[in-house]
This record gives sequence, C-alpha cells and structure tokens, in this order.
Amino acid sequence: MFSGLEFPKASLRESERGVCEMTSQKITLPALLVLLCACMVENLSVEENYGNGLNVSLPEPRAYIPDAHLLDFVYHNHEEMTRFLRATSARYPNLTALYSIGKSVQGRDLWVIVVSASPYEHMLGKPDVKYVANIHGNEAVGRELMLHLIQYFVTSYTTDPYIKWLLDNTRIHILPSLNPDGYAVSKEGTCDGGQGRYNARGFDLNRNFPDYFKQNNKRGQPETDAVKEWISKIQFSLSGSLHGGALVASYPYDNTPNSMFQSYASSPSLTPDDDIFRHLSLTYASNHAKMSRGVACKTSSPSFENGITNGAAWYPLTGGMQDYNYIWYGCMEVTLEVSCCKYPPAHELRKYWDDNQLSLVKFLAEVHRGVQGFVTDSSGTPIEKASLKIKGRDVGFQTTRYGEFWRILLPGVYKLEVYADGFIPREVDFMVVDQHPTLLNVTMQPAKGYHMYNLLKLTTTTTSIPRTPSPPKATSDLISFPE
Repeated sequence: MFSGLEFPKASLRESERGVCEMTSQKITLPALLVLLCACMVENLSVEENYGNGLNVSLPEPRAYIPDAHLLDFVYHNHEEMTRFLRATSARYPNLTALYSIGKSVQGRDLWVIVVSASPYEHMLGKPDVKYVANIHGNEAVGRELMLHLIQYFVTSYTTDPYIKWLLDNTRIHILPSLNPDGYAVSKEGTCDGGQGRYNARGFDLNRNFPDYFKQNNKRGQPETDAVKEWISKIQFSLSGSLHGGALVASYPYDNTPNSMFQSYASSPSLTPDDDIFRHLSLTYASNHAKMSRGVACKTSSPSFENGITNGAAWYPLTGGMQDYNYIWYGCMEVTLEVSCCKYPPAHELRKYWDDNQLSLVKFLAEVHRGVQGFVTDSSGTPIEKASLKIKGRDVGFQTTRYGEFWRILLPGVYKLEVYADGFIPREVDFMVVDQHPTLLNVTMQPAKGYHMYNLLKLTTTTTSIPRTPSPPKATSDLISFPE
C-alpha cells in the first residue's frame, strides 16, 4: 500500500558510456578516424539540422549481438528485437515477464514486456502503466527508446533507489513496436514521408480506434484489435504513446465535434481533466533536454509553448489511441513526439536516449499522484467493476477484480462518486496533497429494492461527455495476460 509513501529523490545516473568512449575492442584506423571526426564535430545531429540541408555522413553501424549484456545504439529489426526481449526476460526472471498481445497482419508478434518487482503476479494496490511505441512504422526512435528503457530498468534496479522504488510499486508494460510490418519497410535516414507509416493493409493505426466525437467507419486491424483487447483486460491508469516527426507532448482530446481536419488553426478540445493532462505533458517536456523550449522543427511547422499542446488544437484526428484510452477506460494517455526526424540515422540514437531518459522515468512515476484505494461491500469483499468518477470530471473509471482504483489528481479537495449494481451510491470527500497519494477505501451498502431510476437520477450529469462507454467485447479468448 502507499499510505504515507513519499517520493524518493531522483538519483538517475548519468549514462555510463560517453559518445566518444573507446573500448577494449580492436578497431581499424579508418573506423577510428570516423569516430574521432564524429566526436569533434558539434551539432551534427539530424534533429538540430533537420531542414537545413546538412548532409550527415553515417559511421558504419556495429554488428548487433543479441546476447550482449549492454544493448547497442543501433536499430533492431523484429527478429533482433525479439531475441533481445527474450534474452532480457531470461536474464532477469524476477523483474520481467514477456508476452504477446497478438500478431500483426504479416504474423509478427506484438511483444509486451512487464518490468516490475512482481512481473507475473498482480501487486495488490499497485497500478499498471504502459508505453506503446512505433504505432507508425516509420517513426522509429520510440521503438529503440523502449528497448533502452527496458535495459535501464533491469540494470539499475539494484543500484538506483529511484528505479527500485518505481519497480517495487508499479507494474510497467512496454510494447516497443505496435506496427512491426510498417517498420520492416521503412528506411533509416528518412525524416519525412509515409513509407512504412501504415500497417501491411495500408491502415493508419492511430486512426483505427473507436471515436466518441465522430463515427469511425475504418475496418478494425489486427494490431488495434489486439490493443483494445489488451486494455480491456488490464486496468491501466497512465500511458504514453511514442511518435516521431515533432518535438512535443500532445494530450487529449485529439478530436472535436466541429473542426476542420488538418488545420493548424484549430481550436482546443479540452477534457474534464485538462489540468491533469497539462501537468503530465509538462512533466515529460520539462524533464526532456529540449522539448520544453517549444522550438519548431521546421520553419513551416508550428511551435509549442512549453513543449506541450492539446491534440485538437494542433490538428484534429478521428480514431486516435489516446482518446480511446481515456474515454473508454479512464486511462490518462499522452502522445509523446520525441524526434523531428521520423527515422534518423542510428548514430544519433544515444543522443535521443540522453534527451528522453529522465522524462520517460518521471512520467511513469506520476501514476502515484492523486487518490487510490479499494471499494468493498460491508463484509470486506471487493466489488469488481464499480463505476467511479470525480465529481465535476465526467469521464469515469472502474475498479479491478480486486476492487482497486487509481486516479491521478493535483493537490486539492475532491468528491468521489461511487456506484455499483445492487449497492446504494456513495459520495466521499477527500483531499489530495503533493507528496504522496491519498489512500481512500470505500464501503458500499446493499440497496435492497433500490430502484434503478433513482440510481440513474443520481449519476446523470448535464455534460455531453460520457462517463465511460461500454467496452467492446473481447475479440479472442486465446491470449492470456499477466494480471
């Protein structure tokens, strides 16, 4: 439990290997000259020179060794990524669990690895969070960041108190590539364009989810169907979706009822939890090496104050994953655009890792801000799928099979509304402080003969935002998920 739990001070270590670190391995003279030149030239990244026409000479990539203890800064194809994930899971069985949520159109596994002090078993009272990367196949930086984040977690657990605290109190699910088919046809060094963006059937996966504001008639794809089933089975409280092509943290809503698509002059479409989403986005941007500066990637691109934006204010889209997570399941998801160039040369990957490392960790830790607790009946039995909402914030959330709930909130005074079939609805006042989450347990009393009309009357609001739409039925019973 988190009663009285305080956030430890961050003690994230500096990267152990510098850009120009020499190793004990033999190296040829031409390769040495390339390394020395790369170390001497400043501001040689595509990220900072994108749009300036600078022609960057790429060093020869080093061979990938799947069983190497340290993950190299190179791009990994699907087979190499699979070997790394399997090797990591085998090497750290007490910290990791590897599973697949399904397969892509072309039959590639959609791998997820859990990193936690309890990877195979649910930790009572401790939340599940997730990262999803490479939903657009040609946006490749996030895919590699996820592999390095996995390695950083498992290798830092015994030496970094902050990482140990995070893994002891959180179950972190990481899906490095949602679109492995698109990645397979993408080209390194390509900053723009659509080659590899879509799945093997030509669908944009980030336009393929159910949408609250507009009907989405696009046929569901195996990749998005797998995500929908995944998040229907695991109660995620916080999520980040990694993209490329900009440098900004973008938060819901992505869509709006009355906007012109692909317009840079769109209006914001704000959620009832806009303060929380702005805070989460600022947490990522302010811990990033460059994002909070809000500098535009190109002169033709918009700039973003403090490195954050409302999604619809940037440009509206229908069928986005972050809106689906939030409206259907109450999961706070933010889209993290981590590179101006979608698929930069591999020699820049270390720089991207250094820029994003702290943000990736601190963002996940925000799940421990707000309120959490249990909903039970008078005998102490957990109530599964009790519906909850914070009064005045009409996008709701539900309890797990163990009666647990979590909600990220900023310091303040709130009222929790709780209702469940067969029980009298309850309202509970509580306060949130900054240093540790508020533990709030709610006991429900049976409603003998309580008329459903009264239940609906108490829970109906005047807003047009749904409490939580009914989740879609699972598409398959063949996939088993860690609880």
